[in-house]
Amino acid sequence: MIRIPLGSGGELVEATFLARPNRFLVEVLLDRGVAGGEGGAVVAAHLADRGRLKETLVPGARLLLARHGGAGRKTAFQAVAAYRGGLAEGHGRAVLVSLDTHLPNRLIEAALRMAALPQFGGYAALRREVRVGASRFDFQLSDGARRCTIEVKSAGLVVDGIGLFPDAPTERGRRHLRELAALARAGERAAVVFVVQGGDARAVRVDTAIDAPFAQELRLAAAAGVEIYGYACPLSPIGIALGDAVPVLEIRD
Repeated sequence: MIRIPLGSGGELVEATFLARPNRFLVEVLLDRGVAGGEGGAVVAAHLADRGRLKETLVPGARLLLARHGGAGRKTAFQAVAAYRGGLAEGHGRAVLVSLDTHLPNRLIEAALRMAALPQFGGYAALRREVRVGASRFDFQLSDGARRCTIEVKSAGLVVDGIGLFPDAPTERGRRHLRELAALARAGERAAVVFVVQGGDARAVRVDTAIDAPFAQELRLAAAAGVEIYGYACPLSPIGIALGDAVPVLEIRD
């Protein structure tokens, strides 16, 4: 099984969410059992997810933080996951939700390098963060003249078995789709991979209440020949694992 640890393998500690002063920081109350004499302290933690997270970052939400030391860091912690639901929110079971938008990229990179995604097999080289046109794309596979450009999208929220993307309007995401469509029309392979950070998802779809134009661009990209894939990837405190393929609903609408 391909699994990527939360927080790049750093020590995980639990805390209670208090506030989000800006897109990149959360303020939390560390559990009293946290080692190092910090238990019970209010600290700031870096947040890599720039989405709105209104359903997740609610007062009293339980978070998992990864401890990261080292020079040059403004905070000693990174918020890597949160629990949604549970009795405190009127639900019977709390579900872990990732707060690290880079986690799916690390998972897909590992899957590509280990040939765990057979539709992308047969390429000799893998590059990351490749500029094509006006955008950077997550990965590009190549083998001589053959190329396949891949963009990974993270669906961090699962509602009633459906992974939802995006969490906020994304002009950058719409531009990615337009440029991938142009590559496909020019005869190159291009693909979008949606990683649903929850293994119980049955499908993934665009949240049109947040970004209806993204759904339209996705349909146009699929019609142009862009390959669209979705995976429901189980998430737990020990990490995220590559899960089963699931349908992406918008491309059939």
